[in-house]
Amino acid sequence: MLTDRVEAELELLERHIIILNAVIRKGPIGIMKLSEETGIPNHRVRYSLRVLEQERLIAPSTQGAVAPEEARKFMGDFDTCIVHLRKKIDDINSLA
Repeated sequence: MLTDRVEAELELLERHIIILNAVIRKGPIGIMKLSEETGIPNHRVRYSLRVLEQERLIAPSTQGAVAPEEARKFMGDFDTCIVHLRKKIDDINSLA
């Protein structure tokens, strides 16, 4: 279906946000503990951590992942991003 890819990307974004929130709240935190805390399998946690690290939203440490100030700023701005996405969805919906 035409929207399957968008839905998959939103699910991936949801997982990344869940992991990022856990790192902000509980960091430093390792993969196994993140998996326990979130119910997300280890291999998916590992992938999300890699993506978040590439985006500079987390940093590795010897004790586990930690969230730099950029992560808190990102989460503070996240509502604005969601509002923008909702507007875009409404615009697309009005075309149907």
